[in-house]
Amino acid sequence: MIFTVPVRDLPGRLVRTVRTGRSPQGQRVGIAFTRPELLVAAMGADQQWEELCESALRGMLRPLGIEVIQVDPLLVAPPLEPKTVARPIGQARTKRTASATTWPSVSSVRISTLPSLPAVN
Repeated sequence: MIFTVPVRDLPGRLVRTVRTGRSPQGQRVGIAFTRPELLVAAMGADQQWEELCESALRGMLRPLGIEVIQVDPLLVAPPLEPKTVARPIGQARTKRTASATTWPSVSSVRISTLPSLPAVN
């Protein structure tokens, strides 16, 4: 089966990543739609997407420990903005660098609906 999968571009890099979500119970899941219109209804017309077969999507999610794909979620809410933590005056800001082992990178969002495609061994 071919799915319409939400993606995003990483700023400053020529890399496109799949977006993941969290079920209402908090489980991290892959997100896929059976038709582009359903993606637009759940995520808005500005959401970028790619067509991927189920095995390709599972292959991208497996290294992240994600085994469930939520198909045709009714609502996909944007991620909550992280709270800004004030640093004490004079505290140095540390630079964080990404490791090559963090690929594939994903952007997680909240989703709401059932059913999901369970993991297939």
